[in-house]
Amino acid sequence: MRVISGIPSWVQMYFDKLQQKEGKKVGDIFKNFNLFIYGGVNYEPYRAKFEGLIGRKVDSIELFPASEGFFAYQDTQTEKGMLLLLNSGIFYEFIKADEFFTDTPKRYTIGEVELGVNYALIISTNAGLWAYNIGDTVQFTSLAPYRVIVSGRIKHYISAFGEHVIGKEVESALKEAMEGTSVSVNEFTVAPQIAPETGLPYHEWFIEFENEPDDINAFALAIDAAMRKQNMYYDDLVVGSVLRTVVITKVGKNGFQEYMKSIGKLGGQNKLPRLSNDRKIADVLK
Repeated sequence: MRVISGIPSWVQMYFDKLQQKEGKKVGDIFKNFNLFIYGGVNYEPYRAKFEGLIGRKVDSIELFPASEGFFAYQDTQTEKGMLLLLNSGIFYEFIKADEFFTDTPKRYTIGEVELGVNYALIISTNAGLWAYNIGDTVQFTSLAPYRVIVSGRIKHYISAFGEHVIGKEVESALKEAMEGTSVSVNEFTVAPQIAPETGLPYHEWFIEFENEPDDINAFALAIDAAMRKQNMYYDDLVVGSVLRTVVITKVGKNGFQEYMKSIGKLGGQNKLPRLSNDRKIADVLK
């Protein structure tokens, strides 16, 4: 086995089962395994856990596939983002995420996009789709050539207080907080706590750790600092004492798998939402 491909959360479950069955690292079971091809979710929150399961680092390539078409792939290991496929029977339009839910959002063509803006991706295809919202949001990292990163889902966000937090921000914040530590994470999701029993409201991070931080409060502050650097609205709310800093709630081993199983969405093409603007998931995990 040289190449393994899949959504990171699914492949992680597969690797866990292999290790339990064989009692060895995945890299010792598949001695020639040297490339992981992934898509569907950001790999970075899973990377440390993967390297622990494999027993070494392996190269990775990101793809942007969906049921509706194949949109982009990572064509270089030195540039950020995936090359957008512009000649494969798909016409792209883009709606700025902060305008998406207005009455008359403007659609931008590929020639009108800007770097770093969060866009909902709209496609028309020669297979029959017309101005179809696939649900993903993207940001451009390059305009020559056009390269994108998947920044989240248009319906997955937190803006309980006007903070406009998106998936890319929480994933980047977690990655930054983990850098230089031995912390690794199996899965996580974030929800607002609007009416706590005491104190100010906050964003509650539900995290299933593989390796826990030595100081959970310091780790929460590191996440919070990374969030504040990325999102000025969130920073203003913390500075203005509308929100207090991040609170982490630890989830037991396989807690997220059990949750997905309980709602009939374990496996298949189902993915745990990174963000919720309500507490439907949070109240089950609590």
